[in-house]
Amino acid sequence: MNSELDNRPILLIVEDSPEDFELIRRGLLKAGLEHSLHHCLDGDAALDYLQAQDANVRLPALILLDLNLPGTDGKQVLEEIKNDNRLALIPTVIFSNSNNINDVNACYALGANSFVEKPLGPAAFADVMQQLRDYWLQRVRLPEPDRRN
Repeated sequence: MNSELDNRPILLIVEDSPEDFELIRRGLLKAGLEHSLHHCLDGDAALDYLQAQDANVRLPALILLDLNLPGTDGKQVLEEIKNDNRLALIPTVIFSNSNNINDVNACYALGANSFVEKPLGPAAFADVMQQLRDYWLQRVRLPEPDRRN
């Protein structure tokens, strides 16, 4: 196992649609992603992963969160993240099919760092993934993800 790869920052993708996850993954890889991807299929799995007390679990540098998830939905996950001192500083980008202004406003009120509407089609997905990677993973300085309070 390559320890250099093991130390790459983690990008957590919380997405229940296999098709959307594959478009996200391919778009990020095409954009030259240098992060390790961790995928959760629903909100409960994401919270289990994020709230694990195991010191061997590294926290993600960035979370890409769908809103419409089975079980615990994206707004609930976002609220849990932003109310947990250990997780609150992790930038969380909502990536949703919703274009409802009430969803947008609610997510920002809960502490979302961005709200991005999912594009239609693979080429548009790849373009948005390139933009997300350029901004969040190259342009801005992210907080240290391994805070333990």
